[in-house]
Amino acid sequence: MIILQGHVSATYVRLLHEYLAARGRDAVAVLGESAPAADAGGLVRVPVTHWAALLAKADAALGEPALGLAVGARIQPAHFGLLGYLTLCCATLAEALGRVAEYERLVYDVNPGTVRLDTEGVTLEWGEARGRPGQLVDECAIAALVAYARNITALPMAAPLAVSFINPAPADLAPYRAFFGCEVRFNAPTTIIRLPAAMLAAPLRQPDEALRALLDTQARTLLGKLPPVDDFERRLRETIAAALRDGDASLAACAQRLHCSSRTLQRRLDAAGTGFQTALDDTRRGLAEAWLADPHLKLAEVAQLLGYTDQAAFTRAFQRWTSLAPGQWRRQQLNR
Repeated sequence: MIILQGHVSATYVRLLHEYLAARGRDAVAVLGESAPAADAGGLVRVPVTHWAALLAKADAALGEPALGLAVGARIQPAHFGLLGYLTLCCATLAEALGRVAEYERLVYDVNPGTVRLDTEGVTLEWGEARGRPGQLVDECAIAALVAYARNITALPMAAPLAVSFINPAPADLAPYRAFFGCEVRFNAPTTIIRLPAAMLAAPLRQPDEALRALLDTQARTLLGKLPPVDDFERRLRETIAAALRDGDASLAACAQRLHCSSRTLQRRLDAAGTGFQTALDDTRRGLAEAWLADPHLKLAEVAQLLGYTDQAAFTRAFQRWTSLAPGQWRRQQLNR
């Protein structure tokens, strides 16, 4: 069975508790749970759907615009645990971002990211192979990355070249332009942040080559303790997600995207102990749960994203998976 459950470090939950406390709110009362204990290693994790539900509760309680940006902007090296201290030992931001890309799963194990370098700078990109965590989750993660880069380089006004989100545009774009210092696009095919070459070359405040080597070893050890991600399952998830978006998620269409025959794909599925319809349903269910965790997406929009011809068909499928209607499941998650 294909599992589409991403995780984030529990330190993100601590960050949200700290934000609510700074706003004069009782975080336990708002979120319904205590802050997790400090975790330097990053092995204490929470499901991304739970993280999304906590952000939604805070959003409902505060009613502030762009809450994800505000929470992410408070990020400090300690919130990244071992990875945070490792990046502080690097000589430049480029070197630090290389460590973030390598050990990303220690703090943010949702959709895998890619890194592309060119003459203008670097592009960091995340797709939707494991579903869409939602507006609040995505915006908090990207804001945290930018705020962290500004923090460790002591460049508080450094601006990306461009930022794009996969999610629909909010009603007010002003907070996004003010925070990032550049134009911000929405409804993009993927979530992207582009950083200029000058920012990548910025020196960090306390480079320490010996300590960096020691922490590198520790980070590799911790990464090895995380559950492995099967490459065939990952590629199949990505393929089905992309095929759903484009309107043809048949076995033949997915096999073509994977550059193999339908018979070869079916044989790989048989070896994995599953079938194509099961893989398709699992992918749809994972995407559905991730998107339903985003209160900004309407049920009809979720149905359309999943490739259903109408909302009723989506409702029947979701009830078959969970015994709940999509709206009931969403309310249950938000009220946890």
